[in-house]
Amino acid sequence: MKKSLSLLAVLAVLGFAGTPAQAADHYVSGMAGVSWMQDSAIGLFNVEEIFDTEVNLGYGSGLTLAGAIGCDYGSTRLEAEFGYQNADIKDISIGNISIPGGPTLTGGSVPLEGDVNVLSLMANGFYDFDLGGVELYAMAGVGVAQVNMEITDIANLKASLPSVVSPVAIDLTETTLAYQVGAGLAIPVSDGVMIDARYRYFATTDFNVIGVIDTNVSSHSAMLGLRVNL
Repeated sequence: MKKSLSLLAVLAVLGFAGTPAQAADHYVSGMAGVSWMQDSAIGLFNVEEIFDTEVNLGYGSGLTLAGAIGCDYGSTRLEAEFGYQNADIKDISIGNISIPGGPTLTGGSVPLEGDVNVLSLMANGFYDFDLGGVELYAMAGVGVAQVNMEITDIANLKASLPSVVSPVAIDLTETTLAYQVGAGLAIPVSDGVMIDARYRYFATTDFNVIGVIDTNVSSHSAMLGLRVNL
């Protein structure tokens, strides 16, 4: 994963260095906010198709951070962004189960304790609409993400075990492609400094965990930060 992130970072830097000299003002930005991760559909041994059901991993809200360096060409911008987001893992749920040739069983959920962390390196493009100093913009980006899922307790199992016994933790890390789209509003507060408010949708492509589970992660985020010209 480190090699993949490093390679993309080098390519992004080379891309900025190779842009036309006439064009760009450079800037840095930093943002923080709240993310709401959507439930992750889990594919496991074709269980969903066989029993006509759904298996989902549920999350709570969490923190999202992003820092970027970019080039401003006037109405368009390009930037390289490093991001982080996390959320608590709440439960795993399964829908009603249709037994082939038999009855339909009622689904349910099992509480979990754990968290998911996502590191991302993205190449973003922006289109800015000048509203008389204030900028309204749309953005899209592609890149790579490292997803770490750690489950530390299943159905409050720890509370029922002797103190000398620890349940086995699940700790999985995978690397996958990612993309994001968003829109925002940037308001100047001083010369070369703008307050930046943004909505963002972020998602990874499907990835395979330990060869048997197919899933992905996605989130909605509300973010606020600063953009500073260099």
